[in-house]
Amino acid sequence: MITQEVRVGIVQFTSDRGLPPQRLAPLIEAAGFASYFVPEHGHIPTRRDAAHPGTGTAELPDDRYLRTLDPWTTLAAAAAVTERIELATAVALPVQADPITLAKTIATVDHLSGGRVTLGVGFGWNLDELADHGVPAGRRRTMLREYLESMRALWRDEEAQYDGEFVSFGPSWAWPKPPGAVPVLVGAGGTDKNFTWIAKNADGWITTPQDRGITDAARRLAEVWRDHGRDGAPRIVALDGRPDRDRLARWGEAGVTDVLYPAVDSDEAAAGEYLRRLADTVAPADA
Repeated sequence: MITQEVRVGIVQFTSDRGLPPQRLAPLIEAAGFASYFVPEHGHIPTRRDAAHPGTGTAELPDDRYLRTLDPWTTLAAAAAVTERIELATAVALPVQADPITLAKTIATVDHLSGGRVTLGVGFGWNLDELADHGVPAGRRRTMLREYLESMRALWRDEEAQYDGEFVSFGPSWAWPKPPGAVPVLVGAGGTDKNFTWIAKNADGWITTPQDRGITDAARRLAEVWRDHGRDGAPRIVALDGRPDRDRLARWGEAGVTDVLYPAVDSDEAAAGEYLRRLADTVAPADA
């Protein structure tokens, strides 16, 4: 079992060619990891103007962008075969769905899993994908805020209602209610603009593969958090590649609460062996 202050989880770039969640998630739990994160891309327009943040062009670094599994079906499958691990998105794109229907879906997975869902969201780098869902590029932050506010109302209030620019519904009943507040994390670059949005609207930050200087960024987010009157500390989930105990310790001291490593999902044997080796590597030396 992994025992340390910084929680360690696994992120799988799901696809129709990878190990399915009902086979991978139990291996993650058995190896002692804390969480299972999955992404979302409903579709990728073949003709695009939006640059990928990693390549800087319309070229995609991985064809799994075209083949990504639906995150909530994936997490429901994982919930059915696990008991402990957190089930989360890194990241989902709520503004591409109907907020009332999405709130029901998330609440249902959270209910069935015993309150293990965390909603990681993004603003959406692929403006062409957003456009096909009728999302105005210049208003996607406002739209996401309204989606989160309206879904929280449906999860929380006996008679929920919301009146915004993009979401509006009158007094309504909606069950199941999540057993607790669904945590919301924002996957975005480590900028003051994004940190301010997080401090106003969310519970924490998920780094991006392009982020560097995570130690300094984590400390900066804590400052912005306090400046906006938030109690406690934000949750900070850092994406990592090659594990290093010293780096984990530095990140933990700076306020990073979780670190995610990519899954090996070619087959069950390879996934299990990788997870066992990774667990040994990231475990504290005195564990």
